[in-house]
Amino acid sequence: MKIIKSVNQLQKELKKLKKQGKSIGFTPTMGALHNGHLQLVKRMLKENDVGVVSVFVNPTQFNDAKDLKKYPRTLKKDSELLKKAKLDILFAPSEKEVYPKGKKNTLSIDLNGLDTRMEGKFRPGHFEGVCQVVHRLLDIVTPDRLYMGQKDFQQFTIIQQMINNLKLNVKLVVCDIIREKNGLARSSRNERLTKKQRDEAQIINKTLLWLKRNRNKYSVGELKSRALKKLEIPGFKPEYVSIVNGKTLKNIRKMSSHSYVVACVAVWSGEIRLIDNIILKNK
Repeated sequence: MKIIKSVNQLQKELKKLKKQGKSIGFTPTMGALHNGHLQLVKRMLKENDVGVVSVFVNPTQFNDAKDLKKYPRTLKKDSELLKKAKLDILFAPSEKEVYPKGKKNTLSIDLNGLDTRMEGKFRPGHFEGVCQVVHRLLDIVTPDRLYMGQKDFQQFTIIQQMINNLKLNVKLVVCDIIREKNGLARSSRNERLTKKQRDEAQIINKTLLWLKRNRNKYSVGELKSRALKKLEIPGFKPEYVSIVNGKTLKNIRKMSSHSYVVACVAVWSGEIRLIDNIILKNK
């Protein structure tokens, strides 16, 4: 595995590989890698000749400076995991490499309101930063395929919208959520949970599974109110339970009126914010 920190060096390496007719897969991460990331890498390596993973904690997508400061940075451990996974190239740039002075990196994209719902309400500017960094990294790597996880449902939906709007020559591949034994969705933020919090956090997945089992038993409004009550356990503070159209991310009123429906939740466990989702209907 090659570890590259320079944009110029990475592009030279990729140019050489592309001349040989090699297909390039790319997985952008902020590090603190876990099994969910490694499953993305495994699929990427299976479907492409060359796999590239970036580890870059992007400051522009944090609307809370404290959250940015606390975000785990474990590059040494990450590189060991990626080497074991037989990754080809780890791209670990500095902020100056990703956002060099004098280079315009701001984007003007019509996201059809996808960025203002759910997470967008509670994290102003977050998706603007996500689009900015993913667009910049795609510009650097120019991969054939981009790999992202379903856990960040709103995020990958927005990235697909960005790809469509800008007519980018890349295919977005979305991979299933990887969960811990108790059902908690794998996340880098889980590392900050105590054992007690981690055990209690299984209520999130249990609530999502309850929503799926009962999607036709109650009205959408009652499903949401009952789910919120289930999440209100000591030490937990649910921020939202949304039942939305999977393409527009707009709240729905009737399950029967939509063919693609997703339930998304955000919950605070102490100072740690956890998100998760489940597809309720897709036909």
